[in-house]
Amino acid sequence: MTPSPASAVFRAEAAKRVLITDGAFGTMIQTYKLQEADYRGTYDLKLDQKGNNDLLVLTRPDVVDAITRQYLDAGSDIVSTNTFNANTISQEDYAAVHLVREMNLAAAAIARKAADDYAAKDGRPRFVAGAIGPTNKTLSLSPDVNDPGYRAIEYDVLKDVYKDQAGALLDGGADFILIETVFDTLNCKAAIMAVKEVEEERGTEIPVMISMTVTDMSGRNLSGHSVEAFWSSVRHARPLTIGLNCAFGADLLRPHVQVISQIADALVMIYPNAGLPNDLGAYDELPETTGGFIREWVEQGLVNVVGGCCGSTPPHIAAMAKAVAGFPPRKISSPKPAMRLAGLDPFEVAA
Repeated sequence: MTPSPASAVFRAEAAKRVLITDGAFGTMIQTYKLQEADYRGTYDLKLDQKGNNDLLVLTRPDVVDAITRQYLDAGSDIVSTNTFNANTISQEDYAAVHLVREMNLAAAAIARKAADDYAAKDGRPRFVAGAIGPTNKTLSLSPDVNDPGYRAIEYDVLKDVYKDQAGALLDGGADFILIETVFDTLNCKAAIMAVKEVEEERGTEIPVMISMTVTDMSGRNLSGHSVEAFWSSVRHARPLTIGLNCAFGADLLRPHVQVISQIADALVMIYPNAGLPNDLGAYDELPETTGGFIREWVEQGLVNVVGGCCGSTPPHIAAMAKAVAGFPPRKISSPKPAMRLAGLDPFEVAA
């Protein structure tokens, strides 16, 4: 199997310094105050398209490109594609399923062009992460409280949805596949299998980035897995990065960052929300505040890559870039050999 050149360059850069990924797309799109016609463009779609941010890569690519370049200006080494919901499941809500492949191709191309432009300017490598969201379905839980055994989707169906999206993102120019905001570990495992199938078919290594989201202060995702159990469940994928995103602000997320940092023999990437939302759903945390929390993380050697999720903006990313400057990256952990299993909690059988 052909190794990924981008993976080797990424690891080399991550060995030198703490890298910066980008921030939220949704937050930035809201600042443009787009109307339904902006989302719809010239497409004849039956349902209202306002809020279909993924469609903007086709109808307002100028907006998506501008946001991407603002993050690169702020210091991002990685830019992600605007494809969190660019899958056939999520796009059913907008009657835009037939546009999914086109969305992913366009989104990856926008990010690729911007990343290459900035790399050409200063010689510093930039990378494109093809973003795959969790969809609005869960494999582990029943949506029907009266039927705990019911599932709204089957594993193979979800895997194929992910496979189609991953293939299109790679065809559009993505370096890595980012499986993010994982609230259901089984969904994540389906996405991993999808990427592995694409990898096998193409005969080329496809690096994956995996990012879990915790849903309460105990540090578990919606399917009930602790951070340790989650890592034991996905470590076989040998991800390029493992980490956490969304959830809380950097201050509340810190204990869980410390956990994954101590146990993961992979690069750790964390991109939290800009604090918690206020009563109106807006995020008030100032960039300097976020940057201060991130500085504490790098001072303690907890992270290799940092960025922002909901509520974060280019100024937040710029504050992070300033905070990490000059600090060495986290040293990758080397856990002792052991059999590591996972239910909702980890189970280790010492050698």
